[in-house]
Amino acid sequence: MVEWTGRFAYKQVADDLRRRIAAGEFAETGQLPSLAQLQEKYGATVTVARAAINQLKADGLAVSHQGKGAFLTPNAGRAAQLADPAAAVTELREEVEKLRSEVGDLRRRVAVLEGD
Repeated sequence: MVEWTGRFAYKQVADDLRRRIAAGEFAETGQLPSLAQLQEKYGATVTVARAAINQLKADGLAVSHQGKGAFLTPNAGRAAQLADPAAAVTELREEVEKLRSEVGDLRRRVAVLEGD
């Protein structure tokens, strides 16, 4: 449900859809819920539902086809994960740890080559 927290309703819906995309909820079919389904699930108007889909399209996560609905773009799941700041921080931490390990390995190899 959309809550009246001072955040635009369409952003709340788009954020929840982005979270669901990141979780792989729509990966099997690649199709997002219809506007009517979004209205029912979030208790929102068709204008809010349409604006949420338009936001996902603007973010590069979805495309729509007249009369067929909205569909995920090829890398939407990954892009949605990166759009989540917590997920991005987790990924950066993993990358830093990997780089630290590789630098440590390189230091050991250089030490062996230099005879230290």
